[in-house]
Amino acid sequence: MWRYCCLILLLPLLAFEHNYNDLYTVRLNPSRIDADKVFLLIDKSDYRLYLYEDVTLIKIYKVVFGNRDISDKFVQGDRRTPNGTFRILSKRFDNRWSRFLHLNYPNDESYQKFHQRQSSGLIRKGADIGGGIGIHGVEYSSGIRDNYVDQRINWTLGCVSLKNADVNELYEVVKVGTPVVIRP
Repeated sequence: MWRYCCLILLLPLLAFEHNYNDLYTVRLNPSRIDADKVFLLIDKSDYRLYLYEDVTLIKIYKVVFGNRDISDKFVQGDRRTPNGTFRILSKRFDNRWSRFLHLNYPNDESYQKFHQRQSSGLIRKGADIGGGIGIHGVEYSSGIRDNYVDQRINWTLGCVSLKNADVNELYEVVKVGTPVVIRP
């Protein structure tokens, strides 16, 4: 009896695991997604971008960053991807990266951390916080291909990079103002 009860309790988890794997390949239909309920969670430790509609995980994308250091961005030029809560500030087609979703980095949270680090001596006084952080595709003109994402080869200057087909799909689902959480 105990084994039977445990199996019944585990079935939803097993079904979720199967569906979880399907979330890498599912094709999205933007007309069936409420863009007002969409948010993105980017987990740097597992190289994934999770697309949620309200509380439902609807798609998972593989991503890469600036470098293997998953700590927070400190200054311009450190090639780190910032941690924090952001919003998509603008969207555009881009000749280098297919699509570009510009994030509102630096925002108030970013400046607060930057100034605290300056006060504690972790960042020199004349340093620049940086900017121009976004979510984009790979840079074919520089020889950077989708395999960089599959092989977790970090190459950006601090942005989040997806395969071009993936960023094109994501572009159709998100809107300006979409929340984006980036965590280590």
